[in-house]
Amino acid sequence: MGLTIAEKLISQSLVAGQMIRGQRIGIRAHQTLSHDVNGVMSYLALEAMGLEKVQVELAVHYIDHNMIQADYKNSDDHRFLQDITAKLGVICSRPGSGICHQLHLEHWGVPGKTLIGADSHTVAAGGIGMLSIGVGRFDGAITMAGEPLYLTMPKIVNVRLSGQLPPFVSAKNIILELLRRVSITGGVGKIFEYTGPGVATLTVAERSSITNMGQETGATTSVFPSDENTRKWLRAYRREEQWVPLQADADAVYDEVIEIDLSLLEPLIALPHQPDRVVPVREAAGVKVDQVMMGSCTNTSLNDVLSIAHVLDGRPIHRDVDAGLYPATRTVIRESIARGAHDKILASGVRIFEPVCGGCNGCGFAPQSNGVSLRTTPRNFVGRSGTASDKVYLVAPETAAASALTGVITDPRELQLSPFIYEMPDIFIDDRDMFQQPSAEPETIVIRRGPNLRPIPAMPALPDVTSGEVLVKVGDDITTDHICPAGALYLPIRSNIPELSKHAFKVVDDTFADRAGKAGGGLIVGGANYGQGSSREQAVMVPRYLGVKAVIAKSFARLHLANLVNWGLLPLTFTNSDDFDTISQGDRLTFDTAVLSEGQHIIVKNETKAATIVVACPLCQEDLESIKAGGRLNQVKAKKRNS
Repeated sequence: MGLTIAEKLISQSLVAGQMIRGQRIGIRAHQTLSHDVNGVMSYLALEAMGLEKVQVELAVHYIDHNMIQADYKNSDDHRFLQDITAKLGVICSRPGSGICHQLHLEHWGVPGKTLIGADSHTVAAGGIGMLSIGVGRFDGAITMAGEPLYLTMPKIVNVRLSGQLPPFVSAKNIILELLRRVSITGGVGKIFEYTGPGVATLTVAERSSITNMGQETGATTSVFPSDENTRKWLRAYRREEQWVPLQADADAVYDEVIEIDLSLLEPLIALPHQPDRVVPVREAAGVKVDQVMMGSCTNTSLNDVLSIAHVLDGRPIHRDVDAGLYPATRTVIRESIARGAHDKILASGVRIFEPVCGGCNGCGFAPQSNGVSLRTTPRNFVGRSGTASDKVYLVAPETAAASALTGVITDPRELQLSPFIYEMPDIFIDDRDMFQQPSAEPETIVIRRGPNLRPIPAMPALPDVTSGEVLVKVGDDITTDHICPAGALYLPIRSNIPELSKHAFKVVDDTFADRAGKAGGGLIVGGANYGQGSSREQAVMVPRYLGVKAVIAKSFARLHLANLVNWGLLPLTFTNSDDFDTISQGDRLTFDTAVLSEGQHIIVKNETKAATIVVACPLCQEDLESIKAGGRLNQVKAKKRNS
């Protein structure tokens, strides 16, 4: 029996287990990725482990998220990161060189390799034929140290593409269509593998937009073949020697097949506040628009910027619209200037920002109160833009540009423009000098630390009996943005857990942190898909710091579940989902944690209501042992002490 692309990639990194669906496997990274928001915690963890040099073929760190230098915090973190990467053997990008996922695609991504990154959208590298998986900061640190990443062997879904995209229907609409079909949980425990004749019509950058936003389905990752288009991409970046062909075998067996005829797609839009609330743009047409944000890791490669320029063509944006562009990389900026695209965009009145994540994670360009914002970003969670009352819609670049001109949500085909045809350069402008190489004398590096940089707080072991008040009860699809807010006010303190903890659950209940402190900790009760969204492990560390001992939910998002294990916060699931309705905020729950073992159910006593419910732990025994120890970092430290 033949192998799928995903199976071929996994087999090249497999160090534990077998590729049997549902079984636990361990894979080792060839490459790692980190950035300035998540990386600080990764490097603090590496220091705690005593690592002197990273143990992978290639480790690259990017400074692209915390770029608003309103005070010393971000600048101090950047200095710390530049020092510690130089010492540990990690390549580091200069601040403002570009968004990590696009930069990695341009300069470092290699077909057939495995990339593990401490960011959920690391999966973007699947567009170049890599096995790319986003993890939390501790798992990122572990893989940089050469240790395997453990996960459940996913199912593999063949997304078969046929036909060709019509004019003004770009690749963003392919992933919006997939989200419309499968939902934000439809990819959990799966890899989406793209095949079929339609694949050949898409560039590597377009494929990366699709794999990037595949994260919003809950998928482990997504992957495209490595073909002649991949070879052309690498040649354009002077890396053709790194190309290898990668296709599924003719007799490969998939768990599911999804057929998408590209020629039948039309412009799509995701309504607030979830990426899977997808409808045709024509159904939302006419809604007044206050802001348009074009950019992010999903949609500002060169083809996107040139397409935006084609739609705008120097015509003034609507007087009531504030429009901004975040180009993906310095290379994209220079290429678009050379082609006159920047001039057309500037002439339209669009604000052009530096090539960083920026408005996508709420670090700048937040909309007005109750503002309608059209964005080409991968996420539209409530409040993520930096404005709690936002109404964010997700669209492709052409729809964003057309709507900026008209002032209302507009199907770009209604403008009756000539079709845009993109021709990728044979050779891109060479910008490799934006990367700083590790020090040749790491022993001479003195690591500078600012006052905002705090050590990782102690995480105590799980007690034999857990008892506490239900501090908050939340519904389905609670994101990491709900638990630990994004935005310019909070990202600079991500490495200061005591300070960050003051803002826990701010979007849901701004009294949470104060109540948790007064109660001496407690428990959280949640609905389905708890912890959806980013790889933000502070969404675990902050509740842990506040004394939360367990989260009881209907189900957990994959990345968040892994972070719960890493930082010793016990996840429990209702065996009967109706029991969720029997618990109220303020109830006091008690259960025996000493007897926890894989597959075993335990009784939770509701002391307040004199009732009981049955819960289970969705973890294997090895992960349970990590929880009992207070997290994997405690285990690593104990192992080091005893060695």
